[in-house]
Amino acid sequence: MNKNSKSFELLFRGLAILLAVLFASLVLLLAKANPLEAFRYLIVGAFGTTGKILDVLVSWVPLALATAGLLFTFTAGLWNIGVEGQITLGAVFTTAALRLLMNSGLPPGLIIFLAILAGALGGALWASLVGVLKIYGGVNEIFGGLGLNFVSVAITIWLIFGPWKRPGTGSMSGTEPFPRELHLPVLGNSNLSVWSLVLAVLGIVLVYILLRNTYFGLRLRAVGKNSRAAFLLGVPTNRYAMLAFFLCGIFAGLAGAVQVTAVYYRLIPSISSGYGFLGLLVAMLVNFNAIWAALVAFFFAALNIGSIQLPLMMRLDSTLSGVIQGSLVLFVLLMDGVRRRITGKR
Repeated sequence: MNKNSKSFELLFRGLAILLAVLFASLVLLLAKANPLEAFRYLIVGAFGTTGKILDVLVSWVPLALATAGLLFTFTAGLWNIGVEGQITLGAVFTTAALRLLMNSGLPPGLIIFLAILAGALGGALWASLVGVLKIYGGVNEIFGGLGLNFVSVAITIWLIFGPWKRPGTGSMSGTEPFPRELHLPVLGNSNLSVWSLVLAVLGIVLVYILLRNTYFGLRLRAVGKNSRAAFLLGVPTNRYAMLAFFLCGIFAGLAGAVQVTAVYYRLIPSISSGYGFLGLLVAMLVNFNAIWAALVAFFFAALNIGSIQLPLMMRLDSTLSGVIQGSLVLFVLLMDGVRRRITGKR
């Protein structure tokens, strides 16, 4: 087998998946649980009924949006750890727009549309702040993003227990739910909004086109591969880095908007639901490919939903899904390093 062939690369990806499964099985054995039974409950919990499959899609939508945005910053060689805060600020801006417009007399559909746009703007502004700190302040984007994550959580808590608190007293359950006419329509008796699903699919397609088939994507890849060389060749690297942050923030903000208008129908303290950090894991796995990002994000969403069965059926903590997700990323990166060492690639 040619060491530089796709088959050789897929072989190492397969070994990484096998090692991740074996590692998760070892963890289960240490917890005195049957690995085969646990994996069966994970599958049944995610795909056992039509309703559960729709729940997987509900989880997939914000994760896919967050991952799609992260592909911009990853392509530009930037670690946008602040994506969690950008999702949160998208939700805050969406909530603010809904509260401002709900008694304006405008059609509900227009109010929801404007609120979603406000969410995209909120995420973009928060991501741009990370870019400004890095480019003009010399603050590494990892530290800047993490710091702004804490600020976004603090803003959310302050709003829930302060200006936007529920009548009587503030509550960790969040703000007052919005009236039903300000909810995105759902499919039948499920929690899945077709509109949010369409938004996620269009987002994935748009990112795929921009990164793979445009001059912008080519320049962004050049910045990510070698920013100094790109600058010497005439690429405005700072401008492209800011654009990457801005575009990532738009998608993260849309994820936050979906959480408000199609999932929780209000602002809650943990509105991001960890989709930003999970999106980072997905983005690390897919090598900048938006189509693969959609598929891997679906797999991760299925693990999230399927793991709900573990405490119910086996008295195991549902965080097993996180063990599988994290170990999968770890072993894929490890095996990719081994493959590059064998082939002599840097």
